[in-house]
Parts: sequence; C-alpha cells; structure tokens
Amino acid sequence: MRAEVFDTRPCLLGEGPLWHPGRGQLFWFDILGRRLLSRAGGQPVEWQFGDMVSAAAWIDDRTLLLASERALLRFDIGTGESVPVVPLEEENAATRSNDGRADPFGGFWIGTMGKSAEPGAGAIYRYFRGRIERLFDGITIPNSICFSPDGRQAYLADTTGMKILRQPLDDKGWPKGNPAVFVDLAGSDGAPDGSVIDAEGALWNAQWGAGRVVRYLPDGRPDRVLAVGGRNSSCPAFGGTDLATLFVTTARQDLSSPGPGDGLTYAAGVPVRGLPEPRVIL
Repeated sequence: MRAEVFDTRPCLLGEGPLWHPGRGQLFWFDILGRRLLSRAGGQPVEWQFGDMVSAAAWIDDRTLLLASERALLRFDIGTGESVPVVPLEEENAATRSNDGRADPFGGFWIGTMGKSAEPGAGAIYRYFRGRIERLFDGITIPNSICFSPDGRQAYLADTTGMKILRQPLDDKGWPKGNPAVFVDLAGSDGAPDGSVIDAEGALWNAQWGAGRVVRYLPDGRPDRVLAVGGRNSSCPAFGGTDLATLFVTTARQDLSSPGPGDGLTYAAGVPVRGLPEPRVIL
C-alpha cells in the first residue's frame, strides 16, 4: 500500500495527528515550527504558538486539550485562544512535550523529552480528571502511546530503545504490573515512532527513517506495510467519515537534504477501520 499527499505544507517535525469525530476534521502539529495545522472546507488553516506544541485530545466540538512544552492547554478552535489546565514540567526549560493520546477512560497520556533528545531526560504522564501523575521516567524519546479497544492495555515506546512495549492497565486505566515487549525492532532500518490501534486491535506504527507504517497484529506479528513519501514517518491516525483513512505525519528533522515529500502529511484508504478517539474529561 502507498499513501498519497494530503497536505503540502512541509513540517520540520510533523506529529500528533488527531481526527476530531464531532467536527470531522484532522488536526496535527509541526512541533519545531510551533504550529497547529488543519484543513477546513478544503482549505489549509493553522495557528501559531509561542511554545512548542505536540499532541491533542478533544474536549468538545469547539475545544481541544493541547500538550505544550510547559502545560496542558485548553484551546478554543474558533478563537485560537488557549488557557493552561495543568503545568507540565514548567520549571524545566530543557524539556518539551512529545507523543500523546487520550485513553478510553477519559484520561490523557503525554510524554516529555529533552529538547536535544538528552538520554533519559523524559517521562510519560497521565492527566486524569484534574490531576497529572508521572507514570514512567528515564525515557529519551517517548512514543507509540495508544490503547487496546477494551482499554486494558496501553502501548508505549522509547524510540531509542527500538522496542514497543505493552502495559497492562487496571479498571480505571492506571498501569498495573510491568510492561512487556510487544515488538522488538532492533536491527531494523526504522525506529518506532507514533502508533495507533485499529478496530481489530492491531497496532499501526510509523517508523522513523524508513518512510513507512507497519501494522502489527495483537500477537505482535507484522501484517502489512503502508509506504509514505516522507522518510521520517512520525505518527498515524485514523479518520474520515468511516474511519477507514489512515493519515500519517512526517518530518524534515535530521535530514541533511530533504526531498519534496519529506515533512508532508499523507493519507491512504486502508482495508480496516480505526476507532474514534475518546473524549478527554477535564
């Protein structure tokens, strides 16, 4: 399978695509460009921020929860205004947010990392109904945050470790026990970046440096590959009216000579549907 270009605006570090199920609209980020991007009525739209922003969840049809380098923000889509909800490593100027996603319980998981990917400088947090709690620390590049359809498993990765892990969750969505290796990409030409789960419980993982998204079955076996035109494929998201379109962000970061397809956002029809992104509850 091969994806086609969805949006031609190049991103230094495209990330965090989110299909808003109420609005029928895709949002995504250029982290290093400090931008939130979208398309409305077939036209490109974007919002500029003073800090880096990286991931989102939807609160209602007018409002998103955004992760920035200092806080989680309540963002009004219509006005472009944002207000802090809770701080996120606000005293640490050396880190920023990275990959994140809402969980089926109304929570929001978000990773942090060093702005120069300093080893072990990052962590993964969960925001849940008014409070934020650190779940994992000592992480270099947090990625692949997504959840099984029944909400009892979380997936996550430290990209530098080349492994996607599966973490059991309790009946309120908190980690229970230790994570186990789901997929080991050691020796691969692509590193595990963002992931999303489909309606059959399979995981689609964007692989940085390899220009592809690989679908892994619930037992970890690779099932199919989607090629994208950007070498640094960074994160997938399901969307479209039937949730059978896979959108994929890419990045120009780390490329000495970016090609015309690097950093663009892609889309492909796929033979399996995704799951609607859950609403985050403030």
